Amino acid sequence: MSWLKKHINNNSTERHPEQSNAYDVIGGDKVIKAIAHEFYQQMQQRKETAELLAIHRAPIAESEQKLYEFLSGWLGGPNLYQQKYGHPALRARHMPFAIDENMRDQWLICMRAAIEIHIKKPEHQQVIIQAISTLADHMRNQ
Repeated sequence: MSWLKKHINNNSTERHPEQSNAYDVIGGDKVIKAIAHEFYQQMQQRKETAELLAIHRAPIAESEQKLYEFLSGWLGGPNLYQQKYGHPALRARHMPFAIDENMRDQWLICMRAAIEIHIKKPEHQQVIIQAISTLADHMRNQ
């Protein structure tokens, strides 16, 4: 489990193809796309995340694509987001939105569900949920 944890948020653009990382271990591009898609499905289907959905401007497909691109690099795969938009600077990009504990928790409800559905091994789910929870908490600005 510790090797997976240390490979989350790998910002290196170059890695040996045989080097294992979270991106590879959980299933690569296919799983990352599925997580991003499921995240927004969860947000649209759950009553308790209506407030979170309301701050996402249409089209949702654009937000889903950006989340997929971010997660790809964050989990050690291709840095798709950075190649398109530059450094993620997540906190700065989210500053226009009031993100308090409630909003963070709504986001995490959707992300946990997506991770639990698409990442098969519970120990991998646990490590990624822990890391993404820390990241979500960092986004709070209220």
